[in-house]
Amino acid sequence: MAEDSPKRRKANFNEAETEVLIEQVLKHEQLLFAAGPGRASPGQKRKVWELIRHKVNPVAACPRDVEDLKKRWRDLKRRDRSKLCRLSQGCGLPGPAALGLLLAPEEMPPAAPPA
Repeated sequence: MAEDSPKRRKANFNEAETEVLIEQVLKHEQLLFAAGPGRASPGQKRKVWELIRHKVNPVAACPRDVEDLKKRWRDLKRRDRSKLCRLSQGCGLPGPAALGLLLAPEEMPPAAPPA
């Protein structure tokens, strides 16, 4: 089973692809990741991921498939969680500015009332 050329990996995600991916996933977050009785069916989720793929591919360095996008999203979440963990282990809990860089608005802790 000799191949003519070795399998080459795809190009890294560029900044534009990553921005579009994040924007679209956050826009459809409720459909993709909601739990409980109101969650979307696998078919609905597949359609949403296809929609996201159609939004990302025009700015992509190479054509991406849905599995590429899902993997990139998981990697982004893991990287941000580990960054948050490192910040909180360093010198106490990270301040609001650091949290704002890492978390979506709905993940932000409630603001403390003025003293």
